[in-house]
Amino acid sequence: QGHLSRFLSFALGLCVTAVESDSRLVGLAQRLDRELLRELGKARRVAHGVPLTPRAPRHLAGRLDPAAPWGEFLLPPDPPGAAPAARNPLGGPGGSEDGGPVLLTGLHACGDLGPALLCHFARSPAVAAVALAGCCYMKLSTAPQRQPLGYPLSASVAALPGHQLSYRAREAACHALEEYEGRLRGGGAQLRAHCYRAVLESLIRAAEPSKRHLGLQPGRKAHGLSFPQYAQLGLPLAGLDPARIPLDSGAVGAMLEQQHKVVAFCTLGHLLAPLVETLILLDRLLYLREQGFHCALVPLFNPRFSPRNLVLVAARVPLAKVLAKDIGDGDSSEEEDVEEAESLKEGQS
Repeated sequence: QGHLSRFLSFALGLCVTAVESDSRLVGLAQRLDRELLRELGKARRVAHGVPLTPRAPRHLAGRLDPAAPWGEFLLPPDPPGAAPAARNPLGGPGGSEDGGPVLLTGLHACGDLGPALLCHFARSPAVAAVALAGCCYMKLSTAPQRQPLGYPLSASVAALPGHQLSYRAREAACHALEEYEGRLRGGGAQLRAHCYRAVLESLIRAAEPSKRHLGLQPGRKAHGLSFPQYAQLGLPLAGLDPARIPLDSGAVGAMLEQQHKVVAFCTLGHLLAPLVETLILLDRLLYLREQGFHCALVPLFNPRFSPRNLVLVAARVPLAKVLAKDIGDGDSSEEEDVEEAESLKEGQS
């Protein structure tokens, strides 16, 4: 809904173009912009007696085409019936509307969107820098024919024996270890949803073996429901009729009694999640390093606020110059890049 774009525009005065594939969210972002403008205008008139004329972000509906050149990088939005996206919304042959350098930013860029942004940065000289926080690693492409998108991106990781990551491993890397620790301390009620989801998965596979990795979300308050209530919400999301599946059978009861085993399994997965995420993020960093860019992984905020707190930043010049708002020419050694990364980490900790 454009919260980051709104902050960058109104608070920092930057020229921002935001691209979102969901036209409904674009409309919501524009409405929130208008509401903020009204409130800011009222406050400004009360304080100074003059109207406020800030620069609002521009919101566009569209999807990134990873294979297209920078000048034509948008596909029409979803659904297909929505208004087509403007081509090259930043203007010019790859730069911004005023010809200035572009910072490409992905906030929790899902699946292949993260690698696509890095590829656009790598081959678009007008893009001076990129800042990326990824998410939804299980949606990354892993088939060789989709490379260099997805995982692995770098030649270094692709050459490692056993570098492949299963869907389960990539899905586990998305979980919040810090938040799960709180659930463990809270006791059984908060953990019941894991067992409910496992039993629901068993029922779905028994009814339709081809249905896997559906990403169902029957409700955020699942632990407060009985299992039949939970299944009544979840099975229709999988295209199944709850009336045709016994929800109070002895087999279902026996599975529900195995909650402690489900919790143990989930806990082991959460403990390994940082390892998998680190491999994915280092693969992206190495991809940029292999092409000569300056980059670092920065722990930008507390992972309890959002578990995807590691932001990959990269630029065509040494990061110290970028942070000093100096986009001039310059080179640095890899040791200097490491020192920059360490200083950034220390500053954020």
